[in-house]
Amino acid sequence: MFERISYTFSLMGASWRVLKKDKELLLFPILSGLCCVLVIASFAIPFLATGYWKPPAEGASQTAQVTYYALLFVFYVCNYFVMFFFNSAVIACAVVRMRGGNPTVKTGLQAAFARIHLIFAWAVVSATVGLVLRIIEDRSKRAGAIVAAILGTAWSVVTFLVVPVLVVENAGPATAFKRSAQLLKGTWGEQVIGNFSFGIVFFLLSIPGIVLIAAGFLGGTPVSVALGVGLGVLYLIALGLIQSVLHSIFQAAVYLYAQDGRPPAGFDGALLGDAMRPAER
Repeated sequence: MFERISYTFSLMGASWRVLKKDKELLLFPILSGLCCVLVIASFAIPFLATGYWKPPAEGASQTAQVTYYALLFVFYVCNYFVMFFFNSAVIACAVVRMRGGNPTVKTGLQAAFARIHLIFAWAVVSATVGLVLRIIEDRSKRAGAIVAAILGTAWSVVTFLVVPVLVVENAGPATAFKRSAQLLKGTWGEQVIGNFSFGIVFFLLSIPGIVLIAAGFLGGTPVSVALGVGLGVLYLIALGLIQSVLHSIFQAAVYLYAQDGRPPAGFDGALLGDAMRPAER
């Protein structure tokens, strides 16, 4: 695990150097977050009004189950669409930068809007898979959670390059899925797993923010609580924005490495060569 953490820090450093050249990329996760909040707010009313904010109890009517999962599916589609749209904008800019160009916010938005139909189609596919995994998990809490986690991990690996393919090659969902699998297989072998862990690294980096919040409450005064919570939340928000952009830049770099057979500007070939590894190793 420590080896993966150290390796991830190295990848993050390379992605950070790209971000420093285009700090305006941080605008995209801000917009994505605001849009996701609007999506959640818009769905809160129908979920609360119908009472379908939690999975139907065992023995619930077919109508109740269909209504719940239908609402959940539409919510997934909207949420995925927002995330993929702004992720596509970041990736488009990162690809331009790593190929020697000088992207702007307009570059990213134009690329995303030009592919909006493809992004929506992929959001529908991802929402369908997400819903199936959710149903599996709901049907059998313990076993279902394990099966859903295994299938979800495999899906995440196979589709890791789908959005970069969609952005760069203007491919539809089916073609992008096949292309992602082909690039991974052709570069790293038959069965691969990610040799990085952005989630763990950013959890470790989030500890100072958690400490600030806890210290604020331990202070016992309104001022200490407001100060601790305010600083802690701001730190965690900033960290989340940076994580989102760095991960998208990394996706773009892995795609270019697999596509061109050489590391893009700002990345070391050895790092990207070890980005994935055989599952059996």
